[in-house]
Amino acid sequence: MKYWLFKSEPSEFSWDDLRKSKNQTTFWDGVRNYQSRNFLRDEIKKGDGVLFYQSSTEPLVIAGYCEVVKEGYADHTQFDSKNDHYDPKADKKVPTWFMVDIKLVNEFKKPVTLDSIKANPKLKNMKLIQRGQRLSIQPVTKDEWDEILKMGS
Repeated sequence: MKYWLFKSEPSEFSWDDLRKSKNQTTFWDGVRNYQSRNFLRDEIKKGDGVLFYQSSTEPLVIAGYCEVVKEGYADHTQFDSKNDHYDPKADKKVPTWFMVDIKLVNEFKKPVTLDSIKANPKLKNMKLIQRGQRLSIQPVTKDEWDEILKMGS
């Protein structure tokens, strides 16, 4: 089992949107970064844990955690010319972009703020707070995962 942090802007898809989704499950579409795509396609597996991070909001928070319920498959939005995530170069036979499905597991009683993560010495190496780390999908260590869950409970 691996652990991940997925970032989403609430204007695109929020924790509340996930909570209201059928079976509190959704596909994670629209990722258009090759390194993040590789995680989705090659490394993220069913049963992996996902921290749901809301960016471009005040405060910046991890609202809760999810579980991957479907492994990487072609992101259908790359083929839809009416979708914001359309990629005219995408080929249905050899898709460029991938997504996974996630399911809400637990909402934190106290959302974990970016400031509290930065202030926690146990999380000093977390990719989220490293300079230049802007990926929308990032690996998280087991120790970081455990600490974040502890902070949110």
